[in-house]
Amino acid sequence: MVAAVATVASSPSPSPASSGRARGGQRHPLSFCSAAAAPSLLHLTRSSGRLRRGLLRVAAKETDVLPGPGVEGEMVAAGRLEEQPEGPLGGSQLDIGGLAFQGDMGGGFAGGSTGSGETGAGGGDGNKMLDRSINTVIVLGASTYALTKLLTVDHDYWHGWTIFEILRYMPEHNWSAYEEALKTNPVLAKMMISGIVYSLGDWIAQCYEGKPIFEFDRARMFRSGLVGFTLHGSLSHYYYHLCEALFPFKDWWVVPVKVAFDQTAWSAMWNSIYFVVLGFLRLESPATIFNELRSTFWPMLTAGWKLWPFAHLVTYGVIPVEQRLLWVDCVELIWVTILSTYSNEKSEARNSEEASTSNASNDNSR
Repeated sequence: MVAAVATVASSPSPSPASSGRARGGQRHPLSFCSAAAAPSLLHLTRSSGRLRRGLLRVAAKETDVLPGPGVEGEMVAAGRLEEQPEGPLGGSQLDIGGLAFQGDMGGGFAGGSTGSGETGAGGGDGNKMLDRSINTVIVLGASTYALTKLLTVDHDYWHGWTIFEILRYMPEHNWSAYEEALKTNPVLAKMMISGIVYSLGDWIAQCYEGKPIFEFDRARMFRSGLVGFTLHGSLSHYYYHLCEALFPFKDWWVVPVKVAFDQTAWSAMWNSIYFVVLGFLRLESPATIFNELRSTFWPMLTAGWKLWPFAHLVTYGVIPVEQRLLWVDCVELIWVTILSTYSNEKSEARNSEEASTSNASNDNSR
């Protein structure tokens, strides 16, 4: 049986042509052509396979390059991803594992930072609006109170008066009320006038420095007004009486002497007092205060020489002793603007520098 199986297996398979003859007894018309063309097709297929394998081997030996999307002539290796330059995420580009994806990513990345920035800006605007509202209330309230006091000085006698009569007698009766206050309590009256003038002077100084009219520094204005109220009014009251005691003469040459004394001894002392007290109210160290005073003492003194000698010719030559401070305080509106600017510019510049240094150190620590 084994020999029979081997014989069957080794016997050639019947060709399609012979199979056709066996079935039909005659040859199919296309059978001859198929038998003749089979060796040619097999040879062509083998030749194409050998040619394809040869081309692949040649390509493997050489660098396979394809033109890239960049500058003309720039080539990138086929089968490799183009490396994207490293950089922060921005716009609609997202870099993950060296792959760059262009397009809108839904705005999620920019939205978070933008939202937090808008929240911070909104908080800053809210604080600024609150400060502006408080300052507006202070200014309008103080102005309304002052105008009301001035206009109603004769309210006890208004019965039957017309508006014209009220306005006509208002200046005269306010002056009479001021003179009466000087007789009753001269020091307190002069302290109040100086406090108001020094507050207004600092407000004018801040506006002159570029701040909007309702965005002034309330603490700075309060400090200046406090110094004017507690020190300038009282000290000036006693100084003018001392000056009359030192120079009791009535000759013409006394006026220039008083002006010279005022612009040397008194001005140097008062400028120093104002500068030092403001420094302590700002909680600055004594070393800082005295260093800044040493650097600004002479400029402040010489700046006063451009204004006060002409004003004091009227002060000591025309104005009575009890009325001198009111005249001086009217001129002080200009002088306090200069004095407050000198006193605060170095402090504010130092605070700005310290804030910049602190911000830079915080950025470096991050």
